[in-house]
Amino acid sequence: MSAQAFQHTLRSPALFAGVGVHTGEYTRVTVRPAAADTGIVFVRTDVQERDNRVLVTGEAVCKTQLGTVIGNAAGVTVATIEHLMAALAMLGIDNALVDVDGPEMPIMDGSSEPFVRVLDRAGKRAQDAARTFIEILETVEVIDGDKRATLKPADRFEMAFEIVFDSAAIGRQSVDMVMDEQAFRAELANCRTFGFLKDVEALRAIGLARGGSMDNCVVIDADEVLNPEGLRRPDEFVRHKALDAIGDLYVLGGPLLGRFEGVLAGHSLNNAVVRALLARPDAWRLRTFVESLRATG
Repeated sequence: MSAQAFQHTLRSPALFAGVGVHTGEYTRVTVRPAAADTGIVFVRTDVQERDNRVLVTGEAVCKTQLGTVIGNAAGVTVATIEHLMAALAMLGIDNALVDVDGPEMPIMDGSSEPFVRVLDRAGKRAQDAARTFIEILETVEVIDGDKRATLKPADRFEMAFEIVFDSAAIGRQSVDMVMDEQAFRAELANCRTFGFLKDVEALRAIGLARGGSMDNCVVIDADEVLNPEGLRRPDEFVRHKALDAIGDLYVLGGPLLGRFEGVLAGHSLNNAVVRALLARPDAWRLRTFVESLRATG
């Protein structure tokens, strides 16, 4: 816990570029070091005439259709932040400025692994400020038909997810694991987003999935995976859903001490349980470990 007790930022800038899965636009990104207590702030460098900074918070999430979109009061938005957010969360990056020169984050290969690689190259450094954990004190749950997202008390971060699809390529899958940096790197980081071929035309008609391809998405046609290389893991689908949830929960502004359970959930329900938690100040508290560290040291 000693290293985790303090906030961290990047040691040097991390640079990458790529196509947005929904807009199809090519964007360049620089993740830069930031001062303690900054949080994660996205900066739309292509926007000059109004406030182009979007601080990541639960309330900043403004759309959740097939991805998480954040926006500010000036109407500036950044889409598909969840895969980078998952990497920042599990690598323990508390403070960063994310410069992006377009409306959507690059999808890269559809997982968090490319972000992990560039963040590893940039390195991280400790800051002289206590990391603030969000400790769940009481169960908070959001239910929508057969879908459910729940936050429960636990003395560590636990992630459980279950999905069911009619396709034989997916079927019923579940994961349940204690989630730390090592587990994320080994078990979830390389698991890609997925979609059904039958949905592609409809999505493109409403301006989504314009940059989607088998280079950045597992594509399913009825009961078959179309990607020539196949799956990275037999249960890659549910593991990617868990990855998404980690990114969606990090909009709370700090690492969780608690258990998340998602059943058939997606970005919308993930954000709904975030907002439900924020609306229940009795159900959580902010906790730091620096003082207890000093007391024992």
